[in-house]
Amino acid sequence: MKKIVLTGGGTAGHVTPNIALLPALKEAGYEITYIGSYDGIEKRLIGDFEIPYVGISTGKFRRYLDIKNLTDPFRVIKGFAEARKYLKEYEPDVVFSKGGFVSVPVVRAAASLGIPCIIHESDMTPGLANKLCIPVATKVCCNFPETLKLLPKDKAVLTGSPIRAELSQGNKLAGLDMCGFSANKPVIMVIGGSLGAANVNKAVREALPQLLRDFQVVHLCGKDKIDNLLLNTPGYKQFEYIKAELKDLFAMADIVISRAGANAICELLALKKPNILIPLPASSSRGDQILNARSFEAQGFSIVINEDDLTTQLLVDKVQELYFTRQSYHDAMSQSGQMDSIKTIIKLIEEVQ
Repeated sequence: MKKIVLTGGGTAGHVTPNIALLPALKEAGYEITYIGSYDGIEKRLIGDFEIPYVGISTGKFRRYLDIKNLTDPFRVIKGFAEARKYLKEYEPDVVFSKGGFVSVPVVRAAASLGIPCIIHESDMTPGLANKLCIPVATKVCCNFPETLKLLPKDKAVLTGSPIRAELSQGNKLAGLDMCGFSANKPVIMVIGGSLGAANVNKAVREALPQLLRDFQVVHLCGKDKIDNLLLNTPGYKQFEYIKAELKDLFAMADIVISRAGANAICELLALKKPNILIPLPASSSRGDQILNARSFEAQGFSIVINEDDLTTQLLVDKVQELYFTRQSYHDAMSQSGQMDSIKTIIKLIEEVQ
């Protein structure tokens, strides 16, 4: 049996694309093992899939001064030794890495043993962990055409991001029933991420009196972010977070308002959902969401609103603009070369062995 090791962690975004690959890998006849940190989020997420999990020591690579910068290199070295020991015993045919700090010792250890490594970069510009892995990687997958220029020509492949197949299998009527919505009025879906997006939540709620004249709004507002004063507002439904039923909410949504995290917007692309992106500002991040959003805007997939420019009226105006021109965004997404990422990545995995 062919063997593959998956790695990646630190955030859900470094794990969910690996999860999306699992059915296709099993169908292709692979025995799968996951290497992650001892107790990271990846261990909890992978625990649902009955896949052997190997924990290793890991440290964070920081660009800023921190006392842990003195000790974390030793954790990484320990993780490299643990990963190398396991890989030497297991002898996988290939390693696929979704990034995050835990992936660095795994990819480096695999390369030292001559095991081919494919890594995936979600954002427009490679993060630090992937920058450390690119020199020893066999192939580097990416989500954005602009990223190809930043990668070695002989390694770079535009694949898009693997998206869970079940997201495209939602039931619109189930979504409407879950929210208590009518089938006769269009639906806006608002996604702020699992932790919510305070400024987006605020703008959407202030715009409700105008939005609810023409739309119904389902709002995934984040943990502890539900506004109890709006619980009984007709046409407005709030959830902290949705897991299994997310596919049904996507199925009923006509347009989406979202942050611009790479995995989130790749889901919108795969589902061909016209969208407004409100990226996390550079003051709160390394600016990757802004670059992600501008790429989608340039490709005709999205309307972008900078958070610093966000007002109630601007949001209402852009929602109306998007809804009445939604077909052009749907058409642009339908023509994208980033749609069949799972098939493309599985083909790469087969080719590098």
